[in-house]
Amino acid sequence: MKKLLFCFLLVSAVAKSDEGMWMPQLVDALNFKDMKKNGFKLSAEQIYSINKASMKDAVAIFGGGCTSEVISNKGLILTNHHCGFSSIAGLSTVQKDYLKNGYFAMSAAEELPCKGLTVTFIKRIEDVSAKVMANVRQTFSEQQKDSTIKANIKNIETNAKSNNHYEAFVRPFYYGNEYYLFVTEVFKDIRLVGTPPESLGKFGGETDNWVWPRHNADFSLFRIYAGKDNKPADYSNENVPYTPLYSFPISIKGNKEGDFTMVYGFPGRTQEYLSSYAVELLTKQQDPLRVGLREIRLNILEEDMKTSDSLRLMYTGKYANIANAYKKWKGEMQGLEKSDAINKKRQFEKDFLNSLASEPEKQKKYSELMSQFEKTYTEYAYLSKQFDYYSECLLAVDGIRLTGNFVTVFSELKKKQAGLDNRFEKVFKESKPQLPFKNLNKETDRKLCKAMLETYFMNVPAVARPPYLDSLFSAYSGNVDALSNYLYDSSSFIDNNKAKIMFEDFEKTASQYEKDPLYLVGAAVFNHYQKNIIPQTTYLEKQITELQKEYMKGLKDHVKNKTFYPDANGTLRVAYGKVEGYNARDAVNYKYYTTLDGLVEKNSTGAEDFYVKERVLELYKKKDFGPYADKNGQLRTAFIASNHTTGGNSGSPVLNAKGELIGTNFDRNWEGTMSDVMYNVNFCRNITLDVRFTLWVIDRYAGAGYLLKEMKIVK
Repeated sequence: MKKLLFCFLLVSAVAKSDEGMWMPQLVDALNFKDMKKNGFKLSAEQIYSINKASMKDAVAIFGGGCTSEVISNKGLILTNHHCGFSSIAGLSTVQKDYLKNGYFAMSAAEELPCKGLTVTFIKRIEDVSAKVMANVRQTFSEQQKDSTIKANIKNIETNAKSNNHYEAFVRPFYYGNEYYLFVTEVFKDIRLVGTPPESLGKFGGETDNWVWPRHNADFSLFRIYAGKDNKPADYSNENVPYTPLYSFPISIKGNKEGDFTMVYGFPGRTQEYLSSYAVELLTKQQDPLRVGLREIRLNILEEDMKTSDSLRLMYTGKYANIANAYKKWKGEMQGLEKSDAINKKRQFEKDFLNSLASEPEKQKKYSELMSQFEKTYTEYAYLSKQFDYYSECLLAVDGIRLTGNFVTVFSELKKKQAGLDNRFEKVFKESKPQLPFKNLNKETDRKLCKAMLETYFMNVPAVARPPYLDSLFSAYSGNVDALSNYLYDSSSFIDNNKAKIMFEDFEKTASQYEKDPLYLVGAAVFNHYQKNIIPQTTYLEKQITELQKEYMKGLKDHVKNKTFYPDANGTLRVAYGKVEGYNARDAVNYKYYTTLDGLVEKNSTGAEDFYVKERVLELYKKKDFGPYADKNGQLRTAFIASNHTTGGNSGSPVLNAKGELIGTNFDRNWEGTMSDVMYNVNFCRNITLDVRFTLWVIDRYAGAGYLLKEMKIVK
């Protein structure tokens, strides 16, 4: 009876309604009955099939870290505004500011090529665990195991790509207990079709980021172009719109609370099975430290970006990236504390060990494993702190980070000059485009340098600092302002005019620039952390991964009445739940949808983040919502549901029970960001842009209704 109780406690700790990021090719075997029970009306093969067209053929990796979906038979794809942000910014100038003003092509000829942007489809997924582990022996050292596994993976990937135009990669699952091969098709000619102005796409700015309620039209439209054989091709005027195997029909019927909903996409990274020691480190040290350091940077950038449009454009992408993680970590801390995560993890571990009471050998084995977790994380905590001051403090200064990159350039040049094998041309070419610093303002970076060095010297003991940097600090009697001014006034690297001269004949004058004051600091920082911190950190992280692998195997082997989904790792997944609001805190209960009324109300506050162009307000006053209004005559902007999502799910299609597109996933609620570590069905919610708002912006706001003619719209 006691063992049964322990099993119940274990399951209740890890199995929650709506939790999970499921591999689509395994849905039929693992949890399709539950999906049907919750309302899904299609077959498992319609989700994933390698024999016929299925939903997977309309879901793609957008760029390097988002999801997009095909919404027409002419290769039109939909993703988030923030996913297309860097491509839109790259096409923008002060004269043609597509970020600020928006852009919609009114014909194919006006679609704008996005250099370097790719869209990747999954052709098939295969379990290759046996092949990866085929010749890995128990007697091997960890290094031998690692090298053998890497060699096996390389062979599998090479074989999958031979005699075809596909790409392939293998990823570990369950911390290396299983491996899967992903064969992909990568399209390289992607063109911008439409984007709302930033005031709509980012409406609410950092004020609303990671929170609910939301009202922003976070979408952008692109088109995939292919060769005349419908296969991937480099950009060419001869290319034609891609004809997809499948495209999503779009429903404008709307949804109601309790409706089934599904997210299909590429979630980036979760760590649902961390030990209590890892969660304690995260909540007590890592998140608070990183949040504090990023807050300093954000304040400086925000102040400077307000001074001119050129600085705003220069730093807008960087600011968004810094702010995104900053606010996410703040919400994560809040959610984990609210969920009492550390104590719940501790109780889970205790219950797990107690459930093995009838098997003393196994109980001893996993008890020792938990002790090893505690020991390793105690050692790791110090190194993690030092690494965060390196990555989030020193490397936050572009002058230090970018000059530090030249350590390898100088090293390879010396090899070349000595007649040795070298990679100088390659590394020099990779580093040179960073200079002159076209995306860096010298005076802004000087401010960052002063603030970051002041924080660094205040919090990092002398024994842990790079000796050269510490000597400069002493030479300037601890005056960080004077030290920073010396570096920025004397350096050729940080000065565009001097950098241009430096690169005219770099090989002959390199010895002169190797003595550059800012380079010496960058090199000292790079060498110190590469030698003293990163190797030890990497070693302990490998130990932790091995412990996690064994722990994960123990859970899968001994918790029999629970199906464990693998942590997100940037591969294709299905998550499902239902449309529903939540209780955020005492007396605060959130409704499941928002309307354009709320956008107008926020705009009336006059706050900068809530500015919208007059065109939006004019349409609102006229109630010109067309067929996109709900039955009450309101235009819904967004809704929330209990789908388990994370970064990478941005841009994912959100589907109803019939597999029709009802929205585009773009965020999570602030309290729910802790779902990367622990999911809580009571308040973890994904935030979805209602597709009716998207169509309204395209049609009524932008006047690009011609695009709707190529979509299959279900009324």
